[in-house]
Amino acid sequence: MDKPPLQKKTNNDDSSFIKILLADDHKILRAGLRGLIEIQPSFKIVAEAEDGRSAVQLCRELSPDVVIMDISMPDLNGIEATRQILGNSPKTKVIILSVHSSKHFIEEVFRAGATGYLLKNCSFEDLVYAIRAVNAGETYLHPKIATIVRVDYLEAIKQRDSSSPPLLSPREREVLQLIAEGKSTKEIAFSFNLSVKTVEAHRQRIMEKLDIRTVAALTKYAIREGLTSEEN
Repeated sequence: MDKPPLQKKTNNDDSSFIKILLADDHKILRAGLRGLIEIQPSFKIVAEAEDGRSAVQLCRELSPDVVIMDISMPDLNGIEATRQILGNSPKTKVIILSVHSSKHFIEEVFRAGATGYLLKNCSFEDLVYAIRAVNAGETYLHPKIATIVRVDYLEAIKQRDSSSPPLLSPREREVLQLIAEGKSTKEIAFSFNLSVKTVEAHRQRIMEKLDIRTVAALTKYAIREGLTSEEN
């Protein structure tokens, strides 16, 4: 199917818009995307988020149809944010827009429930097409991602035994990200409205589960697993 041509917006009926939330920690990128997206027919930017936690909260409040999500963001990365967004709002569709193209990131993105994956060097026409595709219930992949993945790879991810629990719980993954980003125990406790003692218990369990004993080693693990990036 041919990709639809880019057009300027002519319909002012809000009910016909595809509501879109932009989540990226680079303000200039969000501004550029907003300017391009909002001239398209039936597209409407309802909010912007500069980190994953804000994206989760805004999705709770606004129920967007499509979220365009970066992976590497502070406080809560895009993969964890996608899990939480789709846990709260299964009808929302998430498109990952990232520089990462390794198999590990691809697998984690689709495990989290995203239905689109584009690289940041894609054309704007590709992004427009992806938004329409995922909003219609389809999956859309950047050509390079599609080459890496293949249909049988996607099917293998979907059919994996879901009865085997992840090594770390969702809360432990969140705490690990903040530890790796250099947050103190008090800062983490404040972020989750928990006691310092509870956060310390989370850290101890994380170290025991991973058999890791230093913050430096925890940080390396978090970067390797895509929970955070060296930039953060």
